[in-house]
Amino acid sequence: MNRRGAALLVMLGAVFMSSVGVFLRMIESADGFQILFYRSIALTALIAGIICLRRRLPLSAAIRSLDRQDVVVGFFLSLAFTFYIFAILNTSVASTLFILTAAPLLAASMAWIWIGEKPHPFTWAAMIMTSGGVFLMIGDGLSSGRSLGNFFALMTGLCFALMLVFARRGRKTDILGGTLIAGVLSGIYGVVWSLFFGNGLAVEAGDFWLIVAMGGLAIGPGIACVTWGTPYLPAAEVSLLVLLESALGPVWVWLFGFEKISRLEFVGGTIVFAAVIALSLFTGRRQIH
Repeated sequence: MNRRGAALLVMLGAVFMSSVGVFLRMIESADGFQILFYRSIALTALIAGIICLRRRLPLSAAIRSLDRQDVVVGFFLSLAFTFYIFAILNTSVASTLFILTAAPLLAASMAWIWIGEKPHPFTWAAMIMTSGGVFLMIGDGLSSGRSLGNFFALMTGLCFALMLVFARRGRKTDILGGTLIAGVLSGIYGVVWSLFFGNGLAVEAGDFWLIVAMGGLAIGPGIACVTWGTPYLPAAEVSLLVLLESALGPVWVWLFGFEKISRLEFVGGTIVFAAVIALSLFTGRRQIH
């Protein structure tokens, strides 16, 4: 896969994931760990099918091919899955996505220090542009009383950045195995907490189908596209391209009437979209290392 194809794949994944906020806002009574469990079932089933088709292996052989790097990538991604749900449940979609703009800076810094992957000057410029754009999207907006959700959002960005760096460090061309492990681990978190500390696994039928759709139609294909393209791009560029989710996420919840969108949020989203498109065009002209 060339760099432009990988960039487009990551951007497509970001578009899918940008709809997660709408699904979460539509759920009426299910709590965070119930959502995590049922979403993980759909996500894991989808990723398992993609792995079998892509590798042309039966599921048992695909599972046996998993290695230590897949476990590490899966662990950090499972934490990102978990924190993301609780971030949106405890603060606004816009605030969550604003804080996630820290992920490119975290990923770029860690990749530079740990694996010597120095970001191109254009990447730094795109980081500044996207950060400014999402800041406009929020305006004066980190509302009081939402510190817990903001903390969860920051942890989501940190875990996602760690996943990207470890994925790049391993130099594998297929890290879908790590995504599969992330789905299994996040499902375990959900079922254990729900059964032993929470409200059990019983949810309303409408909530159940919304959660399954979120796993199979939004986060599942989204994270599959992102992790498919990740090995072909520097960690900083991947995390920047994923910021397309930050531009689109507040728009979807506004269109469905769950949250309002201001003029500044519209302008900021346009800036993020422009920066991501420019970066994807730029990466297409560069050679794969």
